[in-house]
Amino acid sequence: MAVREQVYGFFIPSVTLIGIGAAKQIPEKIKALGGSKPLIVTDKGVVKVGIAKQITDLLDAAGMKYHIYDETIPNPTDENVHKGVDVYKKEGCDSLITLGGGSSHDCGKGIGLCVANGGKIHDYEGVDKSTKPFMPYLAVNTTAGTASEMTRFCIITDLSRHVKMAIVDWRVTPHIAIDDPVLMVGMPPALTAATGMDALTHAVEAFVSTIANPMTDACAIEAIKLIFKYLRKAVANGQDMEAREGMCFAEYLAGMAFNNASLGHVHAMAHQLGGFYDLPHGECNAILLPHVEKFNLIAKVEKFAAMAEIMGENIAGMAPRDAAELALKAIRQLSADVGIPSGLVELGKRYGKDVKATDIPTMTGNAQKDACGFTNPRCPTDKDVAAIYTAAL
Repeated sequence: MAVREQVYGFFIPSVTLIGIGAAKQIPEKIKALGGSKPLIVTDKGVVKVGIAKQITDLLDAAGMKYHIYDETIPNPTDENVHKGVDVYKKEGCDSLITLGGGSSHDCGKGIGLCVANGGKIHDYEGVDKSTKPFMPYLAVNTTAGTASEMTRFCIITDLSRHVKMAIVDWRVTPHIAIDDPVLMVGMPPALTAATGMDALTHAVEAFVSTIANPMTDACAIEAIKLIFKYLRKAVANGQDMEAREGMCFAEYLAGMAFNNASLGHVHAMAHQLGGFYDLPHGECNAILLPHVEKFNLIAKVEKFAAMAEIMGENIAGMAPRDAAELALKAIRQLSADVGIPSGLVELGKRYGKDVKATDIPTMTGNAQKDACGFTNPRCPTDKDVAAIYTAAL
């Protein structure tokens, strides 16, 4: 009897530093990688609240040259990337530091791809399209959600098509990742909630992915435990350093899970909301998560039942299907507790966007082409995806 070959990869940075004070090691680590003048890719918000200065003060004390590119926007665009490439070359940089949340890391990864390999960022849409290695690259996280500081994923909005390009390439994995909760204490409750629910989405989608394996399951399980233990506390009190550090470990573990088991239709559909309406990724994920997983439930009943117990639900004596339903209930309750909007229309109003049912066919078609959906545990038809969008409105 023939045995089907199945090889599992596991991609993570060469070095990761997590904990209070980890950021202090940035100068020595960038030097150890061979960098002498990094381009710091960040956004104006990180600069405004003084986080960027905390990092540049460290570089100044070490006598290191650098240049700041703070033009990253939420849902970074191809234009963002190409401008950053020009700045990198003009300033004579030889290395890369990304500082912020997912947007800054994604923009920096895009810059690195184009600098190292040439061409436009569109050339790298898809899986492993690059052929040349990155410059020395260190990623410093200021949120606890996307895990972009440690993944091989890069999501960039194509302005001409109004879609998010999913770039999955092992070469964009940062060489060194740094998660220092000190840099996260200033996150407002709403951002803490959105990024935390993003991390939960990563863990859940990886856990039920068609290419999950024992290593990714272990990471996803621990991430879910930590998120249910610490997210409410971090939202309630941003100065709670135990909760902040707990969420650092949670989001990183969730990243380890999805970086290797990939994701599912929550992300495939959320990407369209970001590309179409420029809505924040974490909140889009949070709203879609229970709806997509309700659709997925019959494909992974045992895993959803196990998830319910991980989330703290009492499933003793329950049938697997009934226990599985409790996982969806727990997700909805956590989302409500941390203040996530109840639906996409409400989310749109919060950000001045008009989310319309008439846009669903276009978003459905784009979602069905998104690479993140390829490992979803159940294969939805266009009608199924449209129905999920409708239910989430």
